[in-house]
Amino acid sequence: MKRLFIKTVLATVALAACGFAAAQERTFKFALQNPKGHPLEVGASKFAELVAAKSGGKFKVNVFAGGTLGGDAANVSALQGGTIEFVMLNSGILASQVKDFEVFDFPFLFANAKEADAIVDGPFGQKLHAKLADKGIIGLAYTELGFRNITNSKKPINTVEDLAGLKLRVIPNAINVDWVKAVGANPTPLAFPEVYAALEQKAIDGQENPLSVILANKFFEVQKNLAVTNHQYNPQSIIFSKKVWDSLTPADQKVLQDAAKEASAFQRKVNRDKSADDLAELKKAGMTVTEFSAAEQAKLRDKFKPVIDKHGAAISATVAEVQAELAKIRK
Repeated sequence: MKRLFIKTVLATVALAACGFAAAQERTFKFALQNPKGHPLEVGASKFAELVAAKSGGKFKVNVFAGGTLGGDAANVSALQGGTIEFVMLNSGILASQVKDFEVFDFPFLFANAKEADAIVDGPFGQKLHAKLADKGIIGLAYTELGFRNITNSKKPINTVEDLAGLKLRVIPNAINVDWVKAVGANPTPLAFPEVYAALEQKAIDGQENPLSVILANKFFEVQKNLAVTNHQYNPQSIIFSKKVWDSLTPADQKVLQDAAKEASAFQRKVNRDKSADDLAELKKAGMTVTEFSAAEQAKLRDKFKPVIDKHGAAISATVAEVQAELAKIRK
């Protein structure tokens, strides 16, 4: 009888332990706009792999690529509500939450990827991510989309004047609308999942994005011309739901932070290694490629200056801070 009682107690303890372990297991949703095979999706999949390994299989991250869970604005809202745990998106889009993030959409802010890394990985980038906590968002790490270029279906673009009159899709925020107006083009803000159809139906003439995005989303099927302008660099933020974050132990939070940091370095390398191939692929796909001369690039910078001044006025301390950091790097 005594032996049976001990066996029963042990079985109950074992079941409770199993139940506790199961209760600690979590599955997270990770949303992003670009499709499978794009460097951002490759980075997200690497992150999922790292989270599983670092948590000993306790955490599972399911990646939803290609905007399958909706556009960026919808994703951020769901993240704040705790129904999507992870989102990776253009850092500048977070300006709708914290105005200072608008600085990441300033044209020609970074001269190269090395400058961007130093800013986002340094105190400036970390400070910006920390400001999101009040909005129900935890900023974990920065990946990259890279430098943006302009495509259209009407004509090759060799000069700034060639942009006049084109109906261009832009990321839905104020600075992007303003810089498109500054070159005489017509801005059309659209959520990313709507862009291909709008190009195909000729509701818009063109769009602007890094080469990897143009290739992965097959925009070459509906766009004939590509102008390599490198007019804007996009850091991306891996963000997490604060609502869910607060339910995790510090050890579990560290697992996610460490995995994000590692996946971020991995993703940037993948993106940079691939960019030269992307241009060759787009040419092979039949796109007419033009590059702005140094004189045209200078003209473009002049056109953008009033836009930067206008938007910089509202976040002058942040602009001064990033400019001071860049000045140090450039020395």
